[in-house]
Amino acid sequence: MLSLPVPAFVALVLGYLALRALLARDRPVLALFLAACAAQSLMVALAGGYGVEGLRLILPVGAAAIPPLAWISFRTALFQPPSWREDRRHIAAPLLTLLCRLFAPEALDVAVAAIFVGYGAAILFALRRTPDPPLARLGAGDLPRIIWSALGWALIASALSDLLIALAHASGQARWAGVVISLFSSSLLLLLGLLSVSPSAAGKVEPPAEAPSAPEPAPQEPDAEVLAADAEILARLDAYMAQEKPHLDPDLTLARLARRLRLPEKRLSAAVNRATGENVSRQINGWRVRHACALLAQGEGVTEAMLASGFNTKSNFNREFLRVTGETPSVWKASQGQ
Repeated sequence: MLSLPVPAFVALVLGYLALRALLARDRPVLALFLAACAAQSLMVALAGGYGVEGLRLILPVGAAAIPPLAWISFRTALFQPPSWREDRRHIAAPLLTLLCRLFAPEALDVAVAAIFVGYGAAILFALRRTPDPPLARLGAGDLPRIIWSALGWALIASALSDLLIALAHASGQARWAGVVISLFSSSLLLLLGLLSVSPSAAGKVEPPAEAPSAPEPAPQEPDAEVLAADAEILARLDAYMAQEKPHLDPDLTLARLARRLRLPEKRLSAAVNRATGENVSRQINGWRVRHACALLAQGEGVTEAMLASGFNTKSNFNREFLRVTGETPSVWKASQGQ
């Protein structure tokens, strides 16, 4: 009776996730990324578990396609819609690997590892450079950054598996290479897939702005004029929040908020950061927590107050409530005599 190797099981799980993402019709790039992970895991299963040796020749090329697709999924989830003009250049990664396979096999392992490390580092650098990704749902707090950071580190860890495989072959322990491929690589593929489909990892696609944003001033050290402008922007934000209550929308993003204030996204983010020491997400969640406190004080239940205040996950609500008030929602409610 045929057994089901670990990579084959991973391929089934990833294939199901890819199909679900495709049917949702709102994240086609994610569906493609998951399908690539599923196809790679299936090839690993066929080559290692069922002896289809011909697939070993294209396994590195398939592997090299995963980091670019992870990067495109990351960028379209948090920064901007997909763009064929920009995205097509990433085909260079699998093409480079194919050339190494055909003409410089001794450089193949280094090339694949470098691709994984490069794209993983690019994700981490982008997150560090942009504290407020414009398409991230502000209600998710820091979760999008945490999830995509984990995915970036997972890509870097994948390079370790390639190096371990190379060392196994170089030391004459080829059987250990099979173990690494079956367990280590498959686990990382599954991790990449599960991280990318998390609801908090998905952004909110925004329509294009009606008018182009004004250029962002970029002084190295903010002077008095810049700080005064920041204070004016923060006052505008507070007035808008108090009057229009956009924080009650669980799908609110930086891009949408900046457009309503007629400000460039980076300008709003930088002003909030300099004026308060917090990112926009924490600032908005502060308004949400204060709204929830008012509802709790009126006798509303914790879940009802959470949903009515723009939060869509209990974990993020509890975390942000504790950050703002120093207490959990239940304890705070009890302290109010409710």
